[in-house]
Amino acid sequence: MGLRVIWSYAAVDDLEVAAEYLHRDSPSFSSSFVLRALEAGRSLSDFPERGRVVPELKNDNIREIFLYSYRLIYRVEKDKVSILGLIHGRRDFSAVWQEQERQGES
Repeated sequence: MGLRVIWSYAAVDDLEVAAEYLHRDSPSFSSSFVLRALEAGRSLSDFPERGRVVPELKNDNIREIFLYSYRLIYRVEKDKVSILGLIHGRRDFSAVWQEQERQGES
């Protein structure tokens, strides 16, 4: 049995914003993107260290995997994986990271 996977409020908001944006051009792609993001999150239960360390943060416990042009940022803990954000790769990571509280759980 793997680790629990928990999405933070900020990460849920990020996913909703991305889905709304993608929906403008392609409702079907938006739906498949959301499903793929949720599946990527679930996969971290069994393979939490598969992503790379986030270069900007230099913390071995905060990692990322890529979903198309988005970075799924998560923290590996002893008994769980906390998904902290879903950030488009073209956005200024530091600015986005500071915009929202990235520690809370939903």
